[in-house]
Amino acid sequence: MESFEKQWYVLHTYSGYENKVKANIESRAQSMGMEDNIFRVIVPEETETETESEAKGGKVKETKHKVFPGYVLVEMIMTDESWYIVRNTPGVTGFVGSHGAGSKPAPLLTEEINSILRSLDMSIRTTDLDVAVGDVVQVIEGAFAGLSGEVTEIDYEKEKLKVNINMFGRDTSTELDFNQVDNI
Repeated sequence: MESFEKQWYVLHTYSGYENKVKANIESRAQSMGMEDNIFRVIVPEETETETESEAKGGKVKETKHKVFPGYVLVEMIMTDESWYIVRNTPGVTGFVGSHGAGSKPAPLLTEEINSILRSLDMSIRTTDLDVAVGDVVQVIEGAFAGLSGEVTEIDYEKEKLKVNINMFGRDTSTELDFNQVDNI
């Protein structure tokens, strides 16, 4: 059964190979022309800040820890071809939720992936937003819905942008998700 909407799936990988698997899937999707079926690939990580003891110099150090060691999240449209490409990527041991024998896996529930993406400070939905710094956008969701503002920064990785909205004669800078704005 092929689904033609993009959904999130969980891959099981060899431990320690998560970032390599992510890079491999992204390059395979591009080289095999599957960018329309394989979208975001995420290795969920959180940053932990530690302060060394005075004896070691008292430096503050940040370390990244994998939230789900041995797992990678992939947003894709499940077709026979996309399934085969991802499943046969070096380092991937299989899809979570697949019963083997070539069966397609179950996608993550919307609530599950939204919770994970929010915890990573990432946008929940992707939109095809075509804006540049200096463009004026309309806010369609959130506290500033109905207002428009000028784009001052764009973060494609986190799918966020900073917008100056004129309120009460003064510019107010706010950070918005791509899915909260629309082109004018």
